[in-house]
Amino acid sequence: MRTEGAFVAHDLAMGHERKRISIQGTRVDLMTRHRGDKAVRHGPRSSGFFKAGFSVMAAVLLSACDPVSLTVFGVGTAAGVQHTLGGIAYRTFSAPLPKVRSALKTALGHMDIKVGATEKIENGERIKARAADRDIEIELESISPKTTRMRSSARSGVFMDAATATEIIIQTEKALGGS
Repeated sequence: MRTEGAFVAHDLAMGHERKRISIQGTRVDLMTRHRGDKAVRHGPRSSGFFKAGFSVMAAVLLSACDPVSLTVFGVGTAAGVQHTLGGIAYRTFSAPLPKVRSALKTALGHMDIKVGATEKIENGERIKARAADRDIEIELESISPKTTRMRSSARSGVFMDAATATEIIIQTEKALGGS
């Protein structure tokens, strides 16, 4: 890594003019490079620390917001499916719960996913299934007599599989006829 003195020596050897100014108490080096008879003005030298620091700070702050939907970033817009950073997929259907349940069972059969257990939960039911090395959990919640919310998650060991969770929702939507 070159020191500031090495930069100055290199710039002078290349025919660059340097000018040091102060903006609100901060020293800034400006450089003019001569190309033929033209002088090209360049701004302050940047080490990239600001860009890297900003990127790291944004990643840290956004990773703390697990329930924040990634659709803000354009991810998960297929079939109106929303995702969380935890790999869980959601979709609300304008169909009653029994109809969505029937379409879900058709979709799981089409995908060759075996249903293991079904249990009642508040305002709906939870369906547990298994495919290869993935444990799948699907919750159907009746929001109104004609509206059902579906929550799908697939786990392979400690890792979440958002792609499988999303595909279950997409196949259920196809079985419903695209509602």
